[in-house]
Amino acid sequence: MNFGVIELDQAAQDFWRAARDFFEEHVTAEVLDEERMNGGGFNENLHLAMGQRGWVAPQWAESEGGAGLDPLRARIVADEFARSGAPYILAGTTLLPPVAIRMFGSAEVQAEVLPGVADGTVRICLGYTEPDCGSDLAAVRTRAERDGDGWIINGQKMFTTGAQFSQYCFLLARTDPSLPVHKGLTVFLLPMNTAGVEVRPIGTLGGERTNFLYLSDVRIDDRWRLGEVNAGWSVIAAPLSQEHGIAADGHDPTLGGPYLAECERLVAEFISWASAQPSTTGASLLDDPGIADWLGEALVSIELTRCSGGPPARIMSSDLLMRIASSLIDMVGPTALLTRGTNGSACDGAFEAGFRFAPGTAIYGGSTDIARNVVAERFLGLPRSTPRRSSTK
Repeated sequence: MNFGVIELDQAAQDFWRAARDFFEEHVTAEVLDEERMNGGGFNENLHLAMGQRGWVAPQWAESEGGAGLDPLRARIVADEFARSGAPYILAGTTLLPPVAIRMFGSAEVQAEVLPGVADGTVRICLGYTEPDCGSDLAAVRTRAERDGDGWIINGQKMFTTGAQFSQYCFLLARTDPSLPVHKGLTVFLLPMNTAGVEVRPIGTLGGERTNFLYLSDVRIDDRWRLGEVNAGWSVIAAPLSQEHGIAADGHDPTLGGPYLAECERLVAEFISWASAQPSTTGASLLDDPGIADWLGEALVSIELTRCSGGPPARIMSSDLLMRIASSLIDMVGPTALLTRGTNGSACDGAFEAGFRFAPGTAIYGGSTDIARNVVAERFLGLPRSTPRRSSTK
């Protein structure tokens, strides 16, 4: 954890105010209501407005369409984005495949795709998970077979969040079943408008939408292949490391940002609610010593988590959100379980929505169990929690 204090000069403070003003202008009540109703994790108008400023990829060079921001200003943008409550999921997944596109894509594909990522017109979903393999990517069954100068792909993906808004899918497929499981895999950048690609919605407990992706005799040109045939495990290594919070320097301080922002929103809603509730020990429940202790502990825990980075931040932010959401249900009582729009619901259903949303955060972007394994194996040097699969299966 880093408890250092960063002194902001006037230019940085002006940038922060500008960033806050930007999100206050673009993250309107209509944007938030749309996300509550549909849970798509994306708003095109906001995304395009960010693209015009280079804030979709804020640390990319200006020559690449980014804003060329230093880490401090990029962190300011990320924090304000999270605190605005705006839908963010697809904006995050879109920035993972470019790592591999730069390393393994042809110059033609890079020129066609990367500028659109930067300006917001190109979005990319992740075609990893399948119904029978979960987080075990080596077990994927989606098949890609050679067909002259191209490939025919058949299979099914699930939890392809944002697929309905995406132009491409970063797709992992099996190209040689006879090879060991970690081999025989190839990655493709699949154009979503290709014949045979079908997106079907999946609703979640937390109210978000994710998707099934059905691939039926999908024919694509070989130019959409990333890396060598049967070398897909190497191609996805860099995006997976970034998704799991293993940045180049081993520290990504923004990884738990959206979940911490949700913690702060729930605590703020509770303060608003508690200030209007009578108490036998003072003017309101906020004067109750037990309530004050809980608030203090929650706020300190949020700040402690914010000082962490990488996989620990992924674990701590999700665990903290689940604890806070559960505690608030207990403290507020039955009205906290009423949904948005229900007569008498505490803070118009904020606690109920937070309570439903929190458990899913332990799964998104690689589960917290995977993050714990990463910490144990890569940071603490402990042995693998499970043996590797047989090299012949």
